[in-house]
Amino acid sequence: MNLAYILKDSNYKLSQFNSTEIEQLEQSIILKSTKSGETFYTVCLVRKKDVKLTPEEAIRQLYLRVLTGRFHYPIDRIQVEYGVNFGREVKRADIVVMDKDRLNTVYIIIELKKPKLKDGKDQLRSYCNATGAPIAVWTNGDQISYYQRKDPNYFEDIPGLPNANQTLADILQIKFTLEDLIANDKLVKEKKSLKALIEEMEDEVLANAGVDVFEELFKLIFTKLYDEWYSGQGNRRKTRSLEFRNTGQTEAALKTKIQSLFDSAKKKWEGVFSEDAKISLTPSHLSVCVSSLENVKLFNSNLDVIDEAFEYLINQSSKGEKGQFFTPRYVIDMCVKMLNPQEDEYMIDTAAGSSGFPVHTIFHVWRQILEDEGIEGSHLFSLEDKPPRCREYVEQKVFAIDFDEKAVRVARTLNLIAGDGQTNVLHLNTLDYEMWDEVTQQEDWQNVYFEGFKRLKKLRLKGSQDYREFQFDVLMANPPFAGDIKEPRMIARYDLAKKSDGKWQTKVGRDILFIERNLDFLKPGGRMAIVLPQGRFNNSSDKYIRDFIAERCRILAVVGLHGNTFKPHTGTKTSVLFVQKWNDDPKAGALCPRQDDYKIFFATMRRSGKENSGEKMY
Repeated sequence: MNLAYILKDSNYKLSQFNSTEIEQLEQSIILKSTKSGETFYTVCLVRKKDVKLTPEEAIRQLYLRVLTGRFHYPIDRIQVEYGVNFGREVKRADIVVMDKDRLNTVYIIIELKKPKLKDGKDQLRSYCNATGAPIAVWTNGDQISYYQRKDPNYFEDIPGLPNANQTLADILQIKFTLEDLIANDKLVKEKKSLKALIEEMEDEVLANAGVDVFEELFKLIFTKLYDEWYSGQGNRRKTRSLEFRNTGQTEAALKTKIQSLFDSAKKKWEGVFSEDAKISLTPSHLSVCVSSLENVKLFNSNLDVIDEAFEYLINQSSKGEKGQFFTPRYVIDMCVKMLNPQEDEYMIDTAAGSSGFPVHTIFHVWRQILEDEGIEGSHLFSLEDKPPRCREYVEQKVFAIDFDEKAVRVARTLNLIAGDGQTNVLHLNTLDYEMWDEVTQQEDWQNVYFEGFKRLKKLRLKGSQDYREFQFDVLMANPPFAGDIKEPRMIARYDLAKKSDGKWQTKVGRDILFIERNLDFLKPGGRMAIVLPQGRFNNSSDKYIRDFIAERCRILAVVGLHGNTFKPHTGTKTSVLFVQKWNDDPKAGALCPRQDDYKIFFATMRRSGKENSGEKMY
């Protein structure tokens, strides 16, 4: 337990080391009395003398055990505090491994001094450039990164370190299947997030690549998803080598291979990219990005991982515009469980963003179907090996609409990951339904969205000539709060836009119109969960909104979310409102007879789920 005490107030951790390595160091620790009190020491494996165990020194001594025990490097090839010359200044590299044939030439440099990756990587870059070392490692004992230095400007990720009897080429050319990817997932093994990898790629190459970063990374994620999906079919998991990998071929050959894979992905999953879309990154930029992503498992992964990355990318590419704040998956999960959608019910999200509500609704209903069919242990993701009822539900019953074209493409992609349900994700402005006929007549729109829109039209209220009223059983949405609607043409369509004297307001909050619009989507007895700013529940000026809702619906529940829920994008306090439309007619829909007095469920979130910075807490 001495190590835990030594590291307790530092950024260093022990998760990269196995129990044998930790135990060996624990057993070697000695306590010495010094002027400043009792201090921990150990005998350094390389220097063969007592050294004081600071947090950084503890991680160094553990990593020396990794190099000698796991990778079999002999002690005589390892040096610590190795002097690297920068003009007149000499800096000390934490650990270096010398070349097997030239013992005065540095082969691997390991940096531990900087407990944050960006600082450590900058330090490594300068050491590698000064010594010519081709391989570099950074770790703080929790996260770890391995790099190959291609030239002074680019560090490429590599899957791990060669051992004492291997070359770098051996590591790059090892046959790598889907099962290998699952076992070596960088998000698990190196404790990275996809968002952090993207930020690293931006720092490294993309900021100066002269391309649309969102588009190029979206293409790569899309291509990699296809590579993993294809390897997951039949018995390919153990036999097919993944192609989205940098296996030491020339950069031009790698680009040809990845473009071909992207073309196959576009054919399989139409409507996300145009048929003639090409990867625009240069071969050298592409090489770095492929190396960064190749050991990340995306398909069937925790959708939080991809959400976070896409949310970051969309907000980066829409600076100054209204941000797309994706609803955290734990909030989505709560809404789905509370509304409990069923297999025979139609569900829609009218402000879908990344399509979290529809995807979780699909999973929720699939669980019911699998249980009903007596199928245990089937993985929720992907339609492979599922009963036909699962596919029918996705294709016929679940819909999503969003006005942001980038968000719609992301939603279609996430629906692909979740189960081939992209066909009913539609690019439309929910509030401006008057213009739907015009939008949906456009040829390029029809090419992508026609099938899904045809299904949506069937759900209009019988006898309805426009797109105002629909017959959905369940609606879940987190509409955008930002900005007011000011167009008189749109405002005149909504009762909530009227003043008390019957005249129209000149501007109305977007979320206010969404309340009315969403209720029009529901059949009598239909259920809704909607995220709203807290003010709509509290402000005296918004009483007319509350009266409007109470007149049309039974209020089932109000759940207060923490102020950090949508950080880092906004600190607006929000609550989720759950309602059911009044209905006394059993033929019209689920019964919900009108009552004047009834009980309402209230709850508030005790733990924030996120720190003040917006980082998730576990």
